[in-house]
Amino acid sequence: MAENSEWKNDEEEARARKEAEAAVRHARDYHMRKQGYWKGFFVGFFACVAVLAVAAAVLFFRVSGNRRPYRADKTTQATPAEASANPRNLNYDKIEAKMRLLQNVIYKNYLFDEKETDVEDGIYKGMMSGLGDPYSVYYTADEYKKLTEETSGQYSGIGAVLNQDPDTKISRIVTVFPGSPAEEAGLKPDDILYQVAGKDVTGENLDVLVASYIRGAEGTSVEIKVLRGDKHEELTFNVTRRNIVMPTVESEMKANKIGYIRVLQFDTVTPDQFKQAVDELQKKGMKRLVIDLRNNPGGVVDSCISMLDYMLPDGLLVYTAGRDGVGEKYYATDGHEVNLPTVILINKGSASCSEIFAGAYHDFGRAKLVGTTSFGKGIVQFVMPLGDGSAVKLTTQHYYTPNGFDLHGKGVAPDVEAESEEGDVQNGEKDAQLTRALEVVQEE
Repeated sequence: MAENSEWKNDEEEARARKEAEAAVRHARDYHMRKQGYWKGFFVGFFACVAVLAVAAAVLFFRVSGNRRPYRADKTTQATPAEASANPRNLNYDKIEAKMRLLQNVIYKNYLFDEKETDVEDGIYKGMMSGLGDPYSVYYTADEYKKLTEETSGQYSGIGAVLNQDPDTKISRIVTVFPGSPAEEAGLKPDDILYQVAGKDVTGENLDVLVASYIRGAEGTSVEIKVLRGDKHEELTFNVTRRNIVMPTVESEMKANKIGYIRVLQFDTVTPDQFKQAVDELQKKGMKRLVIDLRNNPGGVVDSCISMLDYMLPDGLLVYTAGRDGVGEKYYATDGHEVNLPTVILINKGSASCSEIFAGAYHDFGRAKLVGTTSFGKGIVQFVMPLGDGSAVKLTTQHYYTPNGFDLHGKGVAPDVEAESEEGDVQNGEKDAQLTRALEVVQEE
């Protein structure tokens, strides 16, 4: 009985082959009879997205940063002319024929009901995935709506910062905010997110994971399964979401009048919090400064530039360049600076804006870098809405430090190597890297 249902005998195979060949012939005949875009299952919308993916990088260069940690903060809108162009001469006839063939096979043999909108979205996501760039993605209308909520530093969530390995697509917790729902539930830094709300999230785009699964209505709960430790112990936590005001900056005065400022991420609220921390430490007599960017995944580029502008003398802070040459240049222009012996702490978790910040400080000769080589994400993304509520995010340019160092794939190397040790807690009672940073800054 089972064998009769599995499409294995010669008769059914021959029939299926004939049906597939007929589908291809039908597609070709259709195009011989009629000019223009095909009007079959996917109506031409697929062609529009195909063009946008390859044309956008040439036509538009807009700077953005990463949002928790990979959200672009600039957008542009696709035009009708761009949607109808075909600069790469894609073979739409071949694409259409194969899509019809695949759809015919699915229709004849797929066990479950298909949801057409999910199939279409999967095609567009697959096309962007085919670029081989983990930062270029397609957002459905629902995903994009959630992603475009204002980056205000205040949201209903669990109170943790996540990052994602671009190669393995594994997402993990890097910071748990004190007094947050995440801390109260028992989540810890380095926990690997395995399932959220019953969905396996390995491989899920981090933007979508945060916006669609982690965040939610205040007072609602979300089940989070994590893998913890070297043995990957599976643990389950129920976390009740609540309104979170992001403490993106922490500061204190260490011994010997050494100011310590930890920047957890670069949000729209971060510059004001950072400047206030600097001013308060100066009022307390700060003589030296340690800025801790470890495990800071990045954020909004404009926030990073504002903070550098406040701390460094006027001059070039960072610039971008793409396939057509130099893109945008960002300068310190406010005339304000804080000229103190400074050390910046970095590690593999320091990415994007953290690397821009550390790279600018280093090229200005205003800080020594202590820790381990940073992550190495030095590329620019911008978001292009597609007119139907969906959008694509595309990588378009590289970031360069003032001295012309290309950050991407390399990261920023420390002047003084310092590894973390077992049992270390960032700015805790035991923190070997911070201890070394305090020693180095006192030598300056």
